[in-house]
Amino acid sequence: MTEEPGRTPARVVVADDQTVVREGIVMLLGLLPGVEVVGAAGDGEEAVRLVAELAPDVVLMDLRMPRCDGVEATRRIRSEHPGTQVVVLTTYADDASVFPALRAGARGYLTKDAGGDEIVRAVHGVLSGDAGLAPSIQRRLLERLSESEDPSESQPRHAGPPEPPDGLTARETEVLVLIAEGLNNTQIASRLQVSTATVKTHINNLFAKTGIKDRAQAVRYAYGKGLVRPPGG
Repeated sequence: MTEEPGRTPARVVVADDQTVVREGIVMLLGLLPGVEVVGAAGDGEEAVRLVAELAPDVVLMDLRMPRCDGVEATRRIRSEHPGTQVVVLTTYADDASVFPALRAGARGYLTKDAGGDEIVRAVHGVLSGDAGLAPSIQRRLLERLSESEDPSESQPRHAGPPEPPDGLTARETEVLVLIAEGLNNTQIASRLQVSTATVKTHINNLFAKTGIKDRAQAVRYAYGKGLVRPPGG
């Protein structure tokens, strides 16, 4: 992996209660461009304390830890230190682990079989406003949305484009639909033939109008409003 010219390394804290795993992640990231490990925590309490002291860009957060687990630590960090993003890095990919972490404010979710390059991409992705989700996690999210949809409560499908909800413009709605389809900012810009700065402006506007805080919530919102169909729907 080559470092992009001019890209400032992301300052990262690693939180994992297993010493061997934690030290291994720190060592791995130390060999890769694009990240700088500024601290390592053995549990959620220590992770929250290090975020307060060091103000890192991103925390790589394990979930099953003593004293304060990763979900609670994520909730506290996102509430008390909103300038720090959280990417979950864990062994677990079941619904009981994934969805509480995303609801707590994690912007990324990777399993520990992820390679170093994938971790670095996720770290920089969440800093750019993208969702750093492993493909398997994104599929699971879409499947869950499909499974939870109640046909009796679904909005009627129209042949034309759906009416923009909550005061969104047609272009903001279009951007929202592309987010729900899994496109990142660069891909959306290419699809709409606009600049990435314009895409970010549309995203900021639609987030402000709807109260959405991150891309995971945007996906749920788009499905809930009937703007996109679940897979196979």
